[in-house]
Amino acid sequence: MPAHATTRRTFLTGAAALAAASTATIAAAGRAGAAAWETVLDGSFSSWSTFESNWNYLYPWGSDHNGTARMYGSSTDHNHIRVESGGVLALLATRITWDEGNSSADPHLPIRYHSGAVHAKHQVLVNATYPNYEVRGEFQAPSAPGTWPAFWLTGVNSWPPESDIMEFKGDSRNWFNTFRTSSDVDSKTVTVSDPGSWHEYRAWITMINSTDVEIHYYLDDVWQAAHVGAGFVDQPLWIIYNLQMEGSSGNSGPSGETWVRARNVYVGRSVA
Repeated sequence: MPAHATTRRTFLTGAAALAAASTATIAAAGRAGAAAWETVLDGSFSSWSTFESNWNYLYPWGSDHNGTARMYGSSTDHNHIRVESGGVLALLATRITWDEGNSSADPHLPIRYHSGAVHAKHQVLVNATYPNYEVRGEFQAPSAPGTWPAFWLTGVNSWPPESDIMEFKGDSRNWFNTFRTSSDVDSKTVTVSDPGSWHEYRAWITMINSTDVEIHYYLDDVWQAAHVGAGFVDQPLWIIYNLQMEGSSGNSGPSGETWVRARNVYVGRSVA
């Protein structure tokens, strides 16, 4: 496969927009070439009002997940979620000095940080009506040991499916992951030069048959990997942006402040 494929801005020209795809994906793109393309999420961090019209605070299931950070945030609590100039949404993790018990989520690690997470009100749903999705964003990500930022998709009704578009686990490698089951996962790691600078992370998701999709992952508009998402069709997916800590990213995490920043988060889809 070539190292680069065009973005959705040239999608409507036909199958050439997925030059990196398999034969099945190219055929699907050709069928969708005459279809309408619509933006469903764009420019959502320009103000608090536009953010809150497109995004919810915390994880879809609450404040805890699989690391040592507990998420805080609401319309009246912006200590760990901040809208900054230039359409940037920043998440802040800070170490706590008191005992807040253990995370309510497996593997139930002790809570040592407060941090931020948000999830989009729009859900990705690939099906015969919407056979192609593009999900992308630009991020300044921490990569120190014990830091675990992520921009990812996960099943609304069950886990998996899951697609990790931007995920750093304590070093400079980004993890592109596609979970079909807990033990059946495709992963591609890519070393990123200076993750703390702005980089774009992107997934192009295409329906290839009645049950499966193909996910193409890009870093800075350069194609990196293609994974088959078996059983992803007709499965609604949350879009999550969060700053988790420790866990899979190692111990012990930073004692000072940790930031991750996002801008130009975009979601679009074809309409068959």
